[in-house]
Amino acid sequence: MQNLTDIHLDPAVEQEFKAASDAKYLTIFGSVAILIVDREKESLRSMELVLRSEFEKVITLQTPDQIPGVFRKNEVDVVMLDTNFKSAVQNGNEGLFWMREVFNYDNNISVVIVTASDDSEYAVRAIREGAMDFVLKPWEKAKLRATVNAAWQLRQSKLEASSLKKDNIQLKEVINSGNEKIIRGASPTMIRVMDTVRKVAATDANVLITGENGTGKELVAKEIHRLSGRSGELMVSVDMGSVTESLFESELFGHVRGAFTDAREERVGKFEAADKSTLFLDEIGNLSLQAQAKILRVLQNRSVCRVESNRQNKINIRLITATNCDIMKMVKEGRFREDLLYRINTIMIEVPPLRDRVDDIPVLAMHFLRDYSSRYGRGDMKISIQALEKLSTYDWPGNVRELQHAIEKAVILSDSRVLKPSDFIFNPAPARSFHGEMTLEEMEMRLIAESLKRHSGNITAAAAKLGITRQTLYNKMKIYGL
Repeated sequence: MQNLTDIHLDPAVEQEFKAASDAKYLTIFGSVAILIVDREKESLRSMELVLRSEFEKVITLQTPDQIPGVFRKNEVDVVMLDTNFKSAVQNGNEGLFWMREVFNYDNNISVVIVTASDDSEYAVRAIREGAMDFVLKPWEKAKLRATVNAAWQLRQSKLEASSLKKDNIQLKEVINSGNEKIIRGASPTMIRVMDTVRKVAATDANVLITGENGTGKELVAKEIHRLSGRSGELMVSVDMGSVTESLFESELFGHVRGAFTDAREERVGKFEAADKSTLFLDEIGNLSLQAQAKILRVLQNRSVCRVESNRQNKINIRLITATNCDIMKMVKEGRFREDLLYRINTIMIEVPPLRDRVDDIPVLAMHFLRDYSSRYGRGDMKISIQALEKLSTYDWPGNVRELQHAIEKAVILSDSRVLKPSDFIFNPAPARSFHGEMTLEEMEMRLIAESLKRHSGNITAAAAKLGITRQTLYNKMKIYGL
């Protein structure tokens, strides 16, 4: 067999290889490993010399059957794979076979197909099956470098997405544990809700969850995910009310390095992070029409394009959304896209307010009592029948979230192991004048609540009317439990 070093190369390529021996030049991507598999010795040697100018570790093979051995000894980031290999039975699929073998070993490896210009259809087929890009022979040095660099960036993005899931997978059981106890109850309305949840969970249908603030919409979303075939992955949640318009695309779709000021590294968006899992978008009714159009495009294409990138990354997600707004009214008023509503609303689940499920109040109260008495080291606390009666007759404008806060506060402040009616102090029912004896916080909370009610829960509209920013209003809603 002819030694690769005996092959005569173009003088310009040889000169470039000598320049690449500069140690400073070699450290650009020193920890990255590139594997080149090409049957043509001269092509193999040329690619090796060009890529060594940027990547210190470049491994070369003339036959693909040695690929498994390389993988056992090295962590490879990018594979440059020639398509034209001979086998005992030539069927034109040898390149695709070895590409699949690469993905079987590590699905995060970026594969670049190297092919002759008269075989571009084969390269397109390879891309459909997962190849990152292709390079046509005779290749140009600039194109080769750019393609490999892009392949390495894609590899980094895939690893980042995988790392996010691995880092958080240990939280899955903690997140899921207790959800069912909290959203289940004795009331007929919640029994019907849970029956729908079980039916929907077995499918990949998009779900829209509606209901007032604090009713437990996110818990219903988590229960759907827990019962679904995607439960092995962590559900990705995004509170759309806390995402500013300027960071919307970066947060959901990701960005490439240098896409904007301070974008020092590539970032995976929430859609990509939720690949093969469930993406939960809370407060979707507060999105601008422009943002709605961008989400609709992603759902139609089933792919995302990071900010300042031209590459479409395929996604496989199950989408669950939630809102406290009257979404049908918003559609009629032109504030929410009807075509987007059809996309997210295959199944609609309405979570009833706590005042309509009084039978669930004792169940929820006991659950929260066990949780907080354990968390704060108060031992085995109880709640009196009289206290439960008081809780059951209160209107709970803040729904389950307000009940949860009331139990936590009582556990912290009570001097007894048994919670009594006096441990629960609620604001008087409505109809107090602003001119009465109210604190500034009470006045602000009431003003915000009334504004939200007038605008059907739309945070953007309410904030504009109150003369504050959307983010400020959202923060105050969190504080007051609205």
